[in-house]
Amino acid sequence: MSKFPNGAATPASVVDALKAIADTQPRARASFAQGRCVRGTYAPSDLAKEITKSQSFTKPSRVLARFSADGDNINIPLLRGFSFRLGSNGQRSEVLTQSVPIHFARTLDQMLAFLRARIPGPDGKPNRNKVAAFSASNPETRHQADYIAAHPLPASLAGTTYWGVHAFPATNSKGETRFIKFKVMPVGEEGSHAANQATANATDLLQSDLDSRIAARDLRFSVMALLDRPGDPVMDVTIRWPDEDAREALRLGTIVVTGVEPSEACDEALFNPANLAEGIGHPPDEMFAARRAAYDISQTRCR
Repeated sequence: MSKFPNGAATPASVVDALKAIADTQPRARASFAQGRCVRGTYAPSDLAKEITKSQSFTKPSRVLARFSADGDNINIPLLRGFSFRLGSNGQRSEVLTQSVPIHFARTLDQMLAFLRARIPGPDGKPNRNKVAAFSASNPETRHQADYIAAHPLPASLAGTTYWGVHAFPATNSKGETRFIKFKVMPVGEEGSHAANQATANATDLLQSDLDSRIAARDLRFSVMALLDRPGDPVMDVTIRWPDEDAREALRLGTIVVTGVEPSEACDEALFNPANLAEGIGHPPDEMFAARRAAYDISQTRCR
C-alpha cells in the first residue's frame, strides 16, 4: 500500500517520494545527494550580450558549483549533475544541468506516479511489474532511460556534457526575447566512455578522479545557449527540440574550475533554479514551477 495519500501531486509529496526511493538521511538532499563542491571563475564571451542582458552571463564573476551523481540501479538510471552560481552584487543566477537533455516526466502528477511505482517494498526492491505497467501506460517517461542507454557516460565528471532540460526565455539589451536551452560542454576533456557501468556508477571513483584533475590543472567548461526555432516545444521537458544536437548554439562564456570547496559551502547554497538575474526568465513548463517549490521545501528540510 502506498505511504502517500491519493490525490493530486504536490512538490512536498514528490520530495517525500524521492527520499523514500533514495533512502537518504532526513537532512540530505532529496536527489543528487552525493556531490563535490568546487570553486572557479566565469568569463563571458563577446556573444553573450546578443542573447541576454543578464549580468550573470555578461560580466566576469566568481563561480560556486557542485558536481553530483544520482541513481544507481535499473529503475532509476544514473544521472550526473552540474549546478553552478554566477554573478554578484544582487545579479546572481543559479543554473541546474544534468547529463541527459530531457526529464523523465512531463507533469508533477506523472512524476509522482513514476516515483511511487519505484518505491521499494518490504524486500527492499521495487515491484518490477508495477514499474513495467506504469512505463507501458506512460511511454514518454521512457525517453530519458532510452537516451541514457544509447549514450554511455564518460569515465569522468570532467568529461561529461551537461544539459538544462528547460527552455529559458532570454532577453537582450534591445528587448528581444527568445528561448534558449543551456548546454555545458567540457573543453579538452572529452574522455572515452566508461569501461563498464560499475565504474560509471562509482561515486567515490568519480569524485577522486575529479579531485585529481583539479589538482593537476584547471578544468574548463563552455556554457552554451542552444537557440530556439519557431514551433519548438517549450512546455514538454520529456522531448528534445528537433535536430537539437545539430542546431545553432552560442557560447555565453567559460567556467574555469580552480579548486575544491568544503561540502558545507554548497550545502549552504542549495542551488535553486528560481534564482535568475534579470535577462533570463523562468521557463513556462509545469515541471520548472514544481521544481522551484520542491527546492524551497528541500532547502528548508536540510537546515
